[in-house]
Amino acid sequence: MNTLKAIVRGLMITLSLVFAAMAAKAQQEAMISGKILSTEKEIVDFATVYLKGTNYGGTTNEEGIYHLKAPAGNYTLVVSAIGYTTVEKAVRLTAGERTKQNLTIKPQVEELDEVVIVSNGISRLKRSAFNAIAVDTKELQNSTKSLSDALSKAPGMKLRESGGVGSDMQLMLDGFSGKHVKVFIDGVPQEGVGNSFALNNIPVNFAERIEVYKGVVPVGFGTDAIGGVVNIVTNKKRRNWFLDASYSYGSFNTHKSYVNFGQTLDNGFTYEINAFQNYSDNDYQVDAPVKDFETGRLDTDKKERVKRFNDTYHNEAVIGKVGFVNRNWADRLLLGFTYSNMYQEIQTGVRQNTVYGDKHRKGHSLMPSLEYNKRDLLTKGLDLVFTANYNKNMTTNIDTSAYEYNWRGEKNLMNSRGEQSYQHTRSDNNNWNGTVTVNYRLGHAHVFTFNNVLTAFRRSNTSLLTNEELTDAIDKQTRKNIAGLSYRLMPSEHWNLSVFGKHYNQYVAGPMATDNTSSEYVRTSRSVSSVGYGAAGTYFILPGLQAKLSYEKAYRLPTIEEMFGNEDLEMGDIGIKPEKSDNVNLNVSYNKTLGKHGLYVEGGLIYRNTNDYIQRNITDLSGGKQAASYINYGKVLTKGYNLSARYSFSNWLSVGGNYTQMNVRDNQKTAIGSGAENIAYKERMPNLPYRFADSDITLYWRNLWKKGNTLIFTYDNQYLHSFTYYSSIIGSNKGEYVVPNQFSHNLTLSYSLQNGRYNISFECRNFTDEKLYDNFSLQKAGRAFYGKFRVYLGR
Repeated sequence: MNTLKAIVRGLMITLSLVFAAMAAKAQQEAMISGKILSTEKEIVDFATVYLKGTNYGGTTNEEGIYHLKAPAGNYTLVVSAIGYTTVEKAVRLTAGERTKQNLTIKPQVEELDEVVIVSNGISRLKRSAFNAIAVDTKELQNSTKSLSDALSKAPGMKLRESGGVGSDMQLMLDGFSGKHVKVFIDGVPQEGVGNSFALNNIPVNFAERIEVYKGVVPVGFGTDAIGGVVNIVTNKKRRNWFLDASYSYGSFNTHKSYVNFGQTLDNGFTYEINAFQNYSDNDYQVDAPVKDFETGRLDTDKKERVKRFNDTYHNEAVIGKVGFVNRNWADRLLLGFTYSNMYQEIQTGVRQNTVYGDKHRKGHSLMPSLEYNKRDLLTKGLDLVFTANYNKNMTTNIDTSAYEYNWRGEKNLMNSRGEQSYQHTRSDNNNWNGTVTVNYRLGHAHVFTFNNVLTAFRRSNTSLLTNEELTDAIDKQTRKNIAGLSYRLMPSEHWNLSVFGKHYNQYVAGPMATDNTSSEYVRTSRSVSSVGYGAAGTYFILPGLQAKLSYEKAYRLPTIEEMFGNEDLEMGDIGIKPEKSDNVNLNVSYNKTLGKHGLYVEGGLIYRNTNDYIQRNITDLSGGKQAASYINYGKVLTKGYNLSARYSFSNWLSVGGNYTQMNVRDNQKTAIGSGAENIAYKERMPNLPYRFADSDITLYWRNLWKKGNTLIFTYDNQYLHSFTYYSSIIGSNKGEYVVPNQFSHNLTLSYSLQNGRYNISFECRNFTDEKLYDNFSLQKAGRAFYGKFRVYLGR
């Protein structure tokens, strides 16, 4: 008993000493807190704040606020943020008291004029170890440009369209195009969302900025891109209320409108509505061969100037979001719902020799979504982002005409129905997508990131040719899961390094023909699994002189269209294999601001060694018709470079441009499917532009006629060197296979009143009426005029 009493007495004494020590420490401990803003009065989130020479530190939250606890004493408070000048401030912490210390920091990388404002996000992107750039859309929001038009300002980027408004569009980035370049909106993959959300249909006002990751891609996107990633970033800043509305009208009876409004209450409740529409007759003139119905002859060497007549397009989309922001349990919790509708007449096939007069498609989609993110979840330094959506898309292809047409609009009765292939088919496409990203910040130098993206797709086809609907017995489906883990070391503002690994998995199932006549099908399935890895680093050689180097062993899984087609002009191959590639990027940039003068120059080298390259080809069908198909070509080697430069003077002049040279060569020694020598070995790959450039000059007249009013004049141009759309060893033998040199010019004049509250603009695109071609020599519009009115209200 005496022993037990002694133990209890000892425990009581120990606890008393512990509590006394804790009380003494609490009396000696002090707190410092405050808010970090930029010189542009913008919140600086994720800034590192610490007491110099100690282990006491943290980061600012999304409102730019920080809190630190430390023993009383004299310290130097250090604030650093990527893209900003580091600030040091002497502070004194008093025991038992709270010290308030707000600080303002200025951007270290200042852009070349006041139109492209370097926001926190764009600055962080420039300091990224990955070869990444950002396009601020502010200067374009008074124009009629789409997001794809805005991307043409990025080095190494080329927009490829098959026609006018609503036409099929591909992005080309550093020698890779189409499905090699993945598109995201706020980090959510956009594969399978429908035609209404193609980048050439979304107005530029939709985005705050556009991020472009070239080649090697951060784990946080959870993607399998080889060419790169385009991420559309919308405005997430807290605004009490706002309204952004615009309407434009132009050539070819083109109408575009956009409205975005929303509100955030003091308790964090928020809502936002985005809506836009596009309409165009697309009845511009082209040069095309005209079929003689009496002789049945089509002379491809003889072309007439004709007007497109079956190319009307319109789409409408509404996006609604409601939820809460800046609450203790969620930084953002939003429920969303998207509806879109589309109607598209189809004028041509994959080549302009083919013309249709009644063929069209229509469709609509419904998409509920969920977004949740929380900083410092459960413990300090742990951040979570979660998104989920389901997209129900229904597309109907209609090709039931009994007539064939020529480019004059004349028609001839056929023996059978269907201009391409007789069909009236509804495709029910079901897309599921979920993303999880977890970041853990350990101190101010270490960040661990885990990302997982799961996507699933199922398509069922139903024929509506008869009174009784006939649904295919075998659905087409795929599941794709990509998981990635990365570690970033950032010991100072001078350099940082990231290493990462990715695991790719895909399951595919669908019908496969049992014979050459495709009369019977059986269900087939397969699974693929691969592991990729890479590293990226950046180093500031001198103030303003930055070098970036990155490498990735990358895989690209086949897309829905490559495996299943679009049930019309695109033919898929369910057995197509993933691409694999060794990617290397080297980038050097320099920026300098001296008084009123600003200069920015950048150069990049690109290397891609790709196996099982997925190539889009033209396939001949019966009756002289053609379609596009996809094959694993073999080995392709890409080497190239791009250059970019921009100069500004004060706040009234900006001039700059980009130049890209890509050498994409056939590296397959033997022909696919045989052991014979490949006659195209070392030749350029077909249908790929390899030399292009653009430049622009913008002049600003500030406070014109009244303070707060600005007149802006912009001239820009695009140059494209000729290329062949068959292998160059074949295509160069005949002019018909060559897309010619092109040099187009555009003018924009806009006037902004009351600091951007009211805006009016006029544009002339291709004012020299240059003949423009792309994608197997499909012709685009000539000279066109547009006008736009925009109003922006809010606070």
